[in-house]
Amino acid sequence: MLEEVERWLSRRSWSVADRPPHRVLAAKQRTGQTISVVLPALNEEETVGDIVTVIRHDLVEQIPLVDEIVVVDSGSTDRTSEVAARAGARVVHRDEILPRVPAVPGKGEVLWRSLLVTGGDIICFIDADLREFSSDFVLGIVGPLLTEPDVDLVKAMYDRPLAGSAGQGGRVTELMARPLLNMHWPQLAGFVQPLGGEYAARRSLLEQLPFPVGYGVELGMLVDALHLVGLDALAQVDVGVRKHRHQDGQALGRMAAAIYRTAQLRLARGHLVRPALTQFERGEDGFEPRTYSVDTEERPPMVEVAEYAERKVA
Repeated sequence: MLEEVERWLSRRSWSVADRPPHRVLAAKQRTGQTISVVLPALNEEETVGDIVTVIRHDLVEQIPLVDEIVVVDSGSTDRTSEVAARAGARVVHRDEILPRVPAVPGKGEVLWRSLLVTGGDIICFIDADLREFSSDFVLGIVGPLLTEPDVDLVKAMYDRPLAGSAGQGGRVTELMARPLLNMHWPQLAGFVQPLGGEYAARRSLLEQLPFPVGYGVELGMLVDALHLVGLDALAQVDVGVRKHRHQDGQALGRMAAAIYRTAQLRLARGHLVRPALTQFERGEDGFEPRTYSVDTEERPPMVEVAEYAERKVA
């Protein structure tokens, strides 16, 4: 491992216990920074309400740390919006944000649009499919942004159990993202969960970054942030254990392809390759090919969007 990464691990890797709630709240009150929590959601009625309830109870009512909880619904066909609103979140539908730009499917699309409907100086992203959720996920990753003025982005790190085995989750991380980062961006090799969906960042950073519209958003954001603000402005915090719904193998394949394409665009912009992935399913006549397009579209930095600039002036 690079000496720079070893030094970074000793300086920029923490535990949630390193910053107790009263210290984080005191830092918020001292600095006057506001915090928005964003949950991108698609058909998450089983889990989104519990997550919102925990955040509201622990970090709004008990400790006034979070200023707003926003669920951005990206086209759910279940009761996600109703459940989230009843739990106390403000629900915004993806297609209602920046309607002049037609929305495309993808998590990164939702995160990008969320910058237009939130007001926090710090934006905290939390996946909406987490089970047995703890508010430590939020407390842990916003803490360094409030107490360390030279930190701009904080990723959560955690164990990801799979089928009862600790540490077996994160298959795309281990098979695709980690090799890519180690080979091409070794400064980022110290991140335990580079693809994790729980992270917080300053708005001043996020609004300068392009957003891959799909599964590549987390890797793209890390790489772009590294180039924009440097390794020492990035950090990670151990928040324990993450339990969530696991994807099947073919879904993971599509995710890996999008992540690879995101990396490829950053390695050699302008080099065209086939942005599609063919997988196979057994049918009546044997194995049948199924070809899926791979997300390659990216949204520009939000500071380049006229509506965002107008909102800041207003």
